[in-house]
Amino acid sequence: MANRIDIAAPAWAIAGIAVLALAACGSGSDTAGPVASAPAAPVSPGTPAAPAAPRIIASSLKAPWSIAFQGGTALVSERDSARILAFDSANKPSEIARIAGVNGSGEGGLLGIAVRDGYLYAYFTAGTVNRIERYRLDGTAPALRLGPAETVLDGIPAAGIHNGGRLAFGPDGMLYATAGDAGNSARAQDLASLGGKILRLRPQGGVPADNPFPGSYVYSYGHRNPQGLAWGADGTMYASEFGQNTWDELNVIKAGGNYGWPTVEGRAGDSRFIDPVQQWATADASPSGMTYSQGNLYIANLRGQRLRQIPVTALGSATERYVGQYGRLRDVAVAPDGTLWMLTNNTDGRGTPGPDDDRIVAVPAL
Repeated sequence: MANRIDIAAPAWAIAGIAVLALAACGSGSDTAGPVASAPAAPVSPGTPAAPAAPRIIASSLKAPWSIAFQGGTALVSERDSARILAFDSANKPSEIARIAGVNGSGEGGLLGIAVRDGYLYAYFTAGTVNRIERYRLDGTAPALRLGPAETVLDGIPAAGIHNGGRLAFGPDGMLYATAGDAGNSARAQDLASLGGKILRLRPQGGVPADNPFPGSYVYSYGHRNPQGLAWGADGTMYASEFGQNTWDELNVIKAGGNYGWPTVEGRAGDSRFIDPVQQWATADASPSGMTYSQGNLYIANLRGQRLRQIPVTALGSATERYVGQYGRLRDVAVAPDGTLWMLTNNTDGRGTPGPDDDRIVAVPAL
């Protein structure tokens, strides 16, 4: 089967910042609209206030890929420039570092970042491999700086496509990383390869003693190109994954689980594999970054150009937000104030950028 690359949907017109209240939006009903000029209508006693309108946090970013927070400071990675940007209390960005050794093409480059215990962790392409490094964070924005690089894991297969790239810390304190098959689907079923897997590492490097395959970083396998990781309040682990030509997926991740690629794509009803809890036509999804807030998973979608909200109590359902309003969405994260920060990805070579792209857009979590 030919590899599917997440091709941009048709050009989208920028019609201003949408201010429709999320509470009034049904599935697939989001449309762009002008900025409101009149004050909000008064709220009668006992009536909940309408949620805040989306607001632009930053603009003119170039192929941003991942958002993480160090206390109240937002950090953003840019794929092609290898820059790490820090945003101060006024949301003014400053370049705090360019990650050395980044050498990627296509979907490769500086990808996911995560923050833990005073370190920034970065996943990036270094030629024929993907690598995870960490750096001590010193100071505060805009004077925040990175210390020397420490390699956490090297040798993850890399290519111009299917690099995975998401980093996230689980509730167990371990570092998880999504690794794509790097264009070679056989890697996904090969437990000797790090490609096509979700990996679990100790924060300083090394294999946790309780990993499902002794001595191996592999936590789950049979993945094509997973790019989103999140945990529910009960510790359940979820991952979003790019399919090929038919189905993109949301999976509940089990230690040692086999998710079927390349034998199956989407639900198969095959007892050898774990089926996704939800699947979408590839034109409607390309699910990338994911986060959890207030009982819901939120998934940023590239080709589908929407934020998908899924209640963990009803994993087969979804509400679609901001469809087509901001173009391609690469990541979504919960900010310290509880809002969701969405990262657009229209300047990555597959989108149709507007004059202010790429942007960070803050929206309420519902």
